[in-house]
Amino acid sequence: MTTTDTATTQAVPQYPQLLGHPRPLWMLFMTEFWERFAFYSVSWALALYIVAQFYHGDSSGQAWASAIFGAYTALIYGTGIFGGWVADKLIGYQRTILLGAAVMAAGLFVLMLPERVMLLLGLALVIVGDGLFKPNISSMVGQLYGRDDPRRDRGFTLFYMGINAGALVAPLLTGWMAVQFTDTPLEQNYRLVFLAAGVGMLLSLLWFWFGRRQLKGVGRPAPGAESRLRVLWVFAGAVVAVPVVYWLLSGIGADGLQWVLGLLFVAVAAMLLVEAARHGRVQTHRVIAMLIIFAFNVLFWMFYYQLGTTFNFLAENLVDRKMFGGWVFPVGWFQSVSPLAIIVLAPVVALTWGWLGKRRCEPSIPRKFGLGLIFNAVGFAILVYALSRLLGANGLIPFWPLVMCYVMQTVGELCLSPIGLSMVTKLAPPKLVGFAMGGWFLSLAVGGNLSGLFASRITGEHGLTAAAALGGFTFSFWLLAGAGVLLLLIAPLVNKLMHGVK
Repeated sequence: MTTTDTATTQAVPQYPQLLGHPRPLWMLFMTEFWERFAFYSVSWALALYIVAQFYHGDSSGQAWASAIFGAYTALIYGTGIFGGWVADKLIGYQRTILLGAAVMAAGLFVLMLPERVMLLLGLALVIVGDGLFKPNISSMVGQLYGRDDPRRDRGFTLFYMGINAGALVAPLLTGWMAVQFTDTPLEQNYRLVFLAAGVGMLLSLLWFWFGRRQLKGVGRPAPGAESRLRVLWVFAGAVVAVPVVYWLLSGIGADGLQWVLGLLFVAVAAMLLVEAARHGRVQTHRVIAMLIIFAFNVLFWMFYYQLGTTFNFLAENLVDRKMFGGWVFPVGWFQSVSPLAIIVLAPVVALTWGWLGKRRCEPSIPRKFGLGLIFNAVGFAILVYALSRLLGANGLIPFWPLVMCYVMQTVGELCLSPIGLSMVTKLAPPKLVGFAMGGWFLSLAVGGNLSGLFASRITGEHGLTAAAALGGFTFSFWLLAGAGVLLLLIAPLVNKLMHGVK
């Protein structure tokens, strides 16, 4: 994560071009596509599988399933910090990506084994593997272009489309498999989802293995670090990390993990403020502004990640999914709404900001974050309306409110997520940009874990009922809306603390 800019200061090889971009971009695009296919296949199915497999479909299992999903999401983001360091300092990007892909694939196949221990072990392997893979495949894209190459941003945009294409296809294919592939019990069909995810991850591994020669040495270990013994040491470190992650998932649970993440967040904030103080009042103010944004970012993702827990349980039990001809819309297909909305709406949002910018009306960074929170709140308002006014005699709400909720949340995501990383590079102390980037991802991790804890509270001992969903989503609306309005109100203060950073 920290070397994208530094790497691009080095000489960039002359690559063959394909569709106006270096040919290796398309290899990285497909590598990321299959990794995201694997990741999002697990994300939509995980909580539903836990309830089906270990609680025989009883709703009482939704609380534990939600806590596991939240902790899993949090640790996925948290471990990326270490993966970036391994690539920077030890074995280079290519070897780190290959090792991460292999570990992640192993974890996905372990998930198929129908035991709780194997479930947690598989998740620990996936977390460690993804931590090695995810930050470094993104950094490789930046190294294909010179710092001043005007195609660089467009290259990242194309790569981002690979992420969303994988996120779109995964629920469509594996969601269909979960309900149509066999006549076996549902929990066995979910294991087929994990099998498909494992195959997807192997495809990602093979795609990069055979395509890495196109990179012409970019991402190879630094001079003096070529020894394969280093790879063995990193592999040994990954082996040690797996039981640590397993313990974080099962030993201390989501409540204990929240304390760990909270203390880490406080430590990161303190170190950033100490470093900023060395650069004077302006830099200190900028770090304070960044930390304020981090706090609101936690809130956004705490409720956005309900997509893997309460929204799934809602879709499975409280949404009328019967379509024309008696066909039933698969639960997993709801998870494709967000990536589809991103693909469709991202250009619209970008053009809107550009149109406003030409008229000097483009919202500032804190105002965009405030709008993101409000759009997230609107999504919950639609669900609250459906649960209070549209609940039928069969105890189900119509199909469209959940779809519209996903669309509104996606608009909110487009308001804040694309500018988050850019904001960090502008506001962080010069010597701690990478560390501050870790703080950004840590805010996502805190939000992810809180999402699981909140979903556990909503589902409780008896699972997600219409009344519980109404109460929980009403609270979500008011908290998000209140936070969004508050951020809009204090935006002038935050802008002042940013000292001209746009």
